[in-house]
Amino acid sequence: MFASPYPDVVIPETTLYEYLFGDLTPDDLDRVAVVDGTTGAETTYGQLVARIDALAGWLAGRDVGPGTTLGLFCPNVPAFAVVFHGILRAGAAVTTVNALYTADETARQLKDAGAEWLVTVSPFLDRAEAAARDAGIPAERLVVLDGGAAATAAGHPSLADALRAGLPAPGVEIDPHAVAVIPYSSGTSGTPKGVMLSQYNLVANVAQSRAPLGTSQDDVVLAVLPFFHIYGLTVLLNLAFSSRARLVTMPKFDLAEFLRVIQDHRCTFLYIAPPIAVALAKHPLVAAYDLSTVRAAVSGAAPLDGELGRAVARRLGCVVTQGYGMTELSPVSHVIPLEAADRIPLDSIGYSLPNTQCKLLDPATGEEIEIPAEGESPRGELLVRGPQVMLGYLNQPDATAATIDPDGFLHTGDIATVTADGIVTIVDRLKELIKYKGYQIAPAELEAVLLAHPQIADAAVIGVRADDGEEVPKAFVVPQAGVELGDGDVMEFVAGHVASFKRVRLVEFVDAIPKSASGKILRRELRARG
Repeated sequence: MFASPYPDVVIPETTLYEYLFGDLTPDDLDRVAVVDGTTGAETTYGQLVARIDALAGWLAGRDVGPGTTLGLFCPNVPAFAVVFHGILRAGAAVTTVNALYTADETARQLKDAGAEWLVTVSPFLDRAEAAARDAGIPAERLVVLDGGAAATAAGHPSLADALRAGLPAPGVEIDPHAVAVIPYSSGTSGTPKGVMLSQYNLVANVAQSRAPLGTSQDDVVLAVLPFFHIYGLTVLLNLAFSSRARLVTMPKFDLAEFLRVIQDHRCTFLYIAPPIAVALAKHPLVAAYDLSTVRAAVSGAAPLDGELGRAVARRLGCVVTQGYGMTELSPVSHVIPLEAADRIPLDSIGYSLPNTQCKLLDPATGEEIEIPAEGESPRGELLVRGPQVMLGYLNQPDATAATIDPDGFLHTGDIATVTADGIVTIVDRLKELIKYKGYQIAPAELEAVLLAHPQIADAAVIGVRADDGEEVPKAFVVPQAGVELGDGDVMEFVAGHVASFKRVRLVEFVDAIPKSASGKILRRELRARG
């Protein structure tokens, strides 16, 4: 077993609201907390907290509190922070929904999470209304943040309605160890599962991350990575607030707009995923903007190639590091600290966070691998234990037991090595999960969609590398006897049932899907075929 080289930090037994905003000073109240990168509209910490309290009061007046779950289907806009923290301030739980989800996918998540309310924005209203109907959520419990006359006519309240009510925040007793946030993850395999995170989990991960990531009140943090993803939620939204930094939101990634926002708002700290790193390193448009204020860029959500990261550092003249985590870890477990970036290989994921213990297990024997006195260890599955480990999977005790062992170690499904001084490098994956542009795609989910096609007899999906190095879903399809089926037919069918990032990008027709005696797909044979 090995731990962080950094000393443990104190993790208070408190709510996320109290941890982030409980010690605001008069000077902090006037400090800008959030900026809408598109419009330039600013919200101070004082205004933010007042709106959070008002929304919590409005929700409590409608019997929303402990035991209630609300869906949040929203892009990165300043109101996201008000709604997310307002829900938790009321003592309720929130399940964050991927902004790219179809109505069907949204409804499945709402029903699985037991959501009784849904909060969205007007551009998502068609999908949200369909999903709410399917999930049994009435119109008066579908809140449209920027709702206008059409939303009001349909019986949907708005954020403005809630804030105008002027109700005080409730004096509700909140258990920081109760389920508070339910993002969805595919874990190490299978279809998406609700990950139960407590307010204590979120407080802990912010407290653990503050020193290694090094944001301060002088930083201007660009928030383009989605808040509905636990990476954006913890490392951008909550960590920025805990540091009293200024957070600049972007609802979606567009390179020219991304570069303009950095330039115009003089952003100092970027959280990115590898596809953004590729653009920063290679796209000619980057040279047309002044990015000289950027002092650091931290990559996550998928592995960052070391040479690519170094190319970004050279072009922007900033420090580049990367971290590692998963939804089940709230999400961060490892990071290359900014202050150690010059001595830790960028291909690695750096050190374990404070308060975190890890071990490597031999994937063949299950035995723990000894940490070497010098050099690098043999490869093994990375296990993590710490206050950031999830409570478990919602309504899935068997999946929880398979992921968290009796000693509290979470199996990540990733193969890693560790050096004598605690530097961890991810070298492979046990899990079947496909990571496309930082998004998680479960093969089993796509296979279920493919098998619903009346002209497909059998199917399997794996991740393969495209020409640009990105991992993409490839479908192996067995057509029904005597039918004519083309690549385009298959891809179009899948595209009609899933979010855009989940679409099948390659199709190969085969006579049979290789399977074991127990019926398990032999993906290694498919990978050998490419």
